[in-house]
Amino acid sequence: MYHNQVLTMILAGGQGKRLYPLTKDRAKPAVPFGGRYRIIDFVLNNFVNSGFYKIKVLTQYKSDSLNKHISRGWSLCPSIDQYVDLVPAQMRTDGNWYKGTADAIYQNKNQITDENFSHVCIFGGDHIYKMDVRQMLDYHIKKNADLTISAIAIPIELASEYGIIEVDDDWRLQNFIEKPKTTPKHIPNDPTKCLASMGNYIFEPNKLIEELEYDAFDEESSHDFGKNIIPNMLKNGSKVYIYNFSSNTFQGMLPAEQGYWRDVGNVDSYFMANMDLLAYSPELNLYSQEWPLRTYNYNFPPAKFIWDEDERVGVAKNSLVSEGCIISGGCISGCVLSPSVRINSYSSVVDSILMENVTIGRHSQINRAIIDKNVNIPPYTEIGYNREDDLKRGFYVSQGGITVVPKGAIID
Repeated sequence: MYHNQVLTMILAGGQGKRLYPLTKDRAKPAVPFGGRYRIIDFVLNNFVNSGFYKIKVLTQYKSDSLNKHISRGWSLCPSIDQYVDLVPAQMRTDGNWYKGTADAIYQNKNQITDENFSHVCIFGGDHIYKMDVRQMLDYHIKKNADLTISAIAIPIELASEYGIIEVDDDWRLQNFIEKPKTTPKHIPNDPTKCLASMGNYIFEPNKLIEELEYDAFDEESSHDFGKNIIPNMLKNGSKVYIYNFSSNTFQGMLPAEQGYWRDVGNVDSYFMANMDLLAYSPELNLYSQEWPLRTYNYNFPPAKFIWDEDERVGVAKNSLVSEGCIISGGCISGCVLSPSVRINSYSSVVDSILMENVTIGRHSQINRAIIDKNVNIPPYTEIGYNREDDLKRGFYVSQGGITVVPKGAIID
């Protein structure tokens, strides 16, 4: 199968400044999501479920937890040439860290030239999305493209927040505008929507190396795909086509599903993407047997809910509860719990995300908060009810009013 001749390179070295303080001690792709997953798991599952098994993960920023997660949870079969390899920044060219997304690939171009690959997929590792990559590759081959970019249709009034792509009727790239101030060109046959780049690319290997080497010697370049490589290919007449992500579907599933993509670039969007999982029929289905979501398997016991003669009643309403959690008399509602969380008696946790090894003390009240891992909330503590008090205590409060308690915080 032609998938065996495809190299996948995942860009996972991003700092994720806008997601601070969740990225204070970890790279953005290593941030937990949906209870038991990490952000990186979603792109890896996309490729493995699509039948692509030659995967390189390029890391850089605070990658320790990301390295541990991938090495422990993503072991493919090397005896039949399947791998998920970690590729740390090696400073192969001039002793510098990656200067941009294109420079990250350029500094690791040996990964491309060491074997005779038919195509190279370069995808981001810091979004939550579900995508059958085979359909994008088929489109790329059909168009005989030098580069294919995946794009998602968004309401045209939101164009100023994204990098916008303009195409002709054949979906060939005509223009790329970063956060346009005026109304951009709409997509063919739909005047209400325009195309935003998802930052996912499929290249012809020789063309990719040619463009990277040209860019590497341009002293004025930012060495970025969106800012430099793609505009240069547009100028030199390369065949750059756009894959409409809305056409990505999953056959054989009941009910039928379309591709899913969410930008979790800041605390508010990250919070809402987690809360979306709690819907009765969420757009992102974690329970699909046809499209399983793999991750590192924790050796924790099942979740436990306590209801005893002392009338301690452990209750979870409309929540995701991971393995190893104990709801010991408290009540949670609209929450996402990572493994090994303890909710003690008479406490209440509402519309919140609790990460691994968090303990909520008795009579505590938590509302619209994200509590990072290894935090012990003392009894009678209130978080998320008075944002000014939360700020005074050293917590972070987002523009949308979400309180974030940093990893390992000590609370009096």
